[in-house]
Amino acid sequence: MSLSSITLYVTRPGFLMPETSPFVIKTEVQLQMAGLPYQRESTIPPLAPKGKVPYIVDDGEVVPDSTFIRAHIERKYGADLDEGLDARQRAESWAIERLLEDHLYFAMVWFRWIVPENFAKGPAHFADRAPEEEREQLRRDMQARRDADLRSHGIGRHTAVEIASLGERSINTVAQLLGERSYLMGERLTGVDAFAFGVLASILTPFFDTPLRRILVERPNLVAYVQRMMQRFYPDHVWEPLKEPETV
Repeated sequence: MSLSSITLYVTRPGFLMPETSPFVIKTEVQLQMAGLPYQRESTIPPLAPKGKVPYIVDDGEVVPDSTFIRAHIERKYGADLDEGLDARQRAESWAIERLLEDHLYFAMVWFRWIVPENFAKGPAHFADRAPEEEREQLRRDMQARRDADLRSHGIGRHTAVEIASLGERSINTVAQLLGERSYLMGERLTGVDAFAFGVLASILTPFFDTPLRRILVERPNLVAYVQRMMQRFYPDHVWEPLKEPETV
């Protein structure tokens, strides 16, 4: 494995989380799993390639998107984040990751961005650094774009109750797959755990009061799993997942 020279472009701590984006958490955890040194730089999505964070710059090569970042570090540095898994287990791992990234993540986003109380206390503050006279319009525009994205995805066409029921099914699936194991694919940490941790922690944070959080709190194996991952990868972060959410 050659020495890396990686800069990881991240969001920032917020919402009682070490990072506001579960995709940043995914990549940061996977870099640590691969044993690669890196430095962090904060940015915002409009300034990032493809308008998405995270991305990395590795010895001058720009790699956007967490999935392609993983492929890059495995290819360039000879890391195998699914070491020990057979072909079927690797397929199962990919299927779990798609469930998390393409379904449960968007349910989480809907409750964070579209529910007025949660938007006001959370994502609305992304506009705080804009000139004061522009902030309200910027907030309306941000929320409108996210609403359009969620409707295009499909999940945003449902009611809050329906979205919660879909999210509950995904949460229950992950809880069943984890069972009494330490990690999703067994007793060994693998690549899928990086995003599972990111999205489950983003739901579990007591910063937002959502149906998905109330469902997740009732799944003790998932609560313990997130706690285990938080202690391992963000040991200095204060994590109180069972704290009651504060109102606006």
